[in-house]
Amino acid sequence: MGFHATRMALVFSLLTLTPLQAANSLPDIGTAGVSAMSVEREALFGQAFTRFARANQPVSDDPVLNEYVTDLGLRLLSQADSVRFPFQFLLIRDDSINASAFLGGVVQLHTGLFLYAENESELASVIAHEITHVTQRHIARYLESQSRSTPLTIAGLVGSVALAVVNPQAGMAALQTTLGLKMQSAINYTRDNEFEADRIGLRLLYNAGFDPNAMASFFQKLADKYQFASTPPPMLLTHPLPTSRIAEARSRAQDYPAKIYPASLEFQLAKARIMVRFQQSGSGDLHLFFEQAALEGGNWQADAARYGQAMALLQNNEYDKARPLLEALASRHVNNIFILDALTDLDNAQDRFDSAIARLQRARQQLPDNQVVMINLADSLLQAGRHQDAATLLDNYLRRHPENLLAWELIAQAYRPLSDESSFRQAQAEVAALKGRYDLAVDQMEIAANLSKDAMQRARLGARLEQLRQQQKDWDALRN
Repeated sequence: MGFHATRMALVFSLLTLTPLQAANSLPDIGTAGVSAMSVEREALFGQAFTRFARANQPVSDDPVLNEYVTDLGLRLLSQADSVRFPFQFLLIRDDSINASAFLGGVVQLHTGLFLYAENESELASVIAHEITHVTQRHIARYLESQSRSTPLTIAGLVGSVALAVVNPQAGMAALQTTLGLKMQSAINYTRDNEFEADRIGLRLLYNAGFDPNAMASFFQKLADKYQFASTPPPMLLTHPLPTSRIAEARSRAQDYPAKIYPASLEFQLAKARIMVRFQQSGSGDLHLFFEQAALEGGNWQADAARYGQAMALLQNNEYDKARPLLEALASRHVNNIFILDALTDLDNAQDRFDSAIARLQRARQQLPDNQVVMINLADSLLQAGRHQDAATLLDNYLRRHPENLLAWELIAQAYRPLSDESSFRQAQAEVAALKGRYDLAVDQMEIAANLSKDAMQRARLGARLEQLRQQQKDWDALRN
């Protein structure tokens, strides 16, 4: 969990390279030095990275997990100082243990963190650390310090860092080759950042209601697990973890009052969901593992284990076995978004669309504008063949949440069978723009405007087209 040079990689390479290209060549980025990184420019780089990530990384499109991660991040962020722009928390489907902070308030977490963390406080300690890298402007400050080097050194550094994003071992070797004697000073600089992020992140962790001892426990587990590993995880290649960091985190945690921190059901539900849906080893016999965990207790809360069991059965198409588990959970945890989502999937799999829609409509009364409820309701309406109802629902939702990629993808599905080609093309344009494909976005929006038969809509689409053209210019300026 730390920034190191790799954390700047995509700030520059995201605008020009796919991960495959970065893995095979070092980009020619020219003179990338910046004498100062303004907050406005940092925010632009953050927005650019988000679009690149959507197009080139396995960013989770699971609204339940995305909402959980965002809520957890915002809970921590509410206790932070110097928050200069809105944060985004991206969940990457990858079993490796890794996290990163980027310019502009973008924090990226791998699903492997859930598999490795024992409790919510350990996961939160990673997020608190990464938030602190952003609020303390470690990345911007690093860029400013490097701008005093020769352009060749900066070009080599950023190019090598681009490689390190997709191949940390090769990237670190390239960094050493490129920087030579300056490598040690770069490492020392980022180690100072690591200690500062630990110190401030620990205070953030405690103030947000999490166990401050979790940071040291997570560090220690990482150190113990990979002490003799020939191939450590990406996090340890890019995040220096000397024993002094573990000792200092443990010592600082003792400065806070001791108290009992209850286990988080939401964290365990998220962990179970990731184990079933995203773990690369597959779901297989996980229903047996969770069934046993529900009986034995241990680290798993019984209801979290039952949810994991139901999710694994659902994944294996054993619907009749999953239903009683989920319905019992729903009676105890009314409007829990994890359980609502699973019951929706179960009903839709068994063509019980009316049941899913009615349940979600009731939940909508208690959770208005909740993305999990809205996305599930739209999806159920689509599967029930109620395309116009889905389109109306999503159109209203997107007016308030125009950055929701999944909602735009769903509304495109709704418009297609309605023969509303103009609206379909508009949705395709917005999807492309959210993935940084402004050339495609402009083309699709131009078609949408030309196809529209309504004068007011045509004017609105024309205005949006001009916005996209300007965004394309801004995008090209950043890329160059």
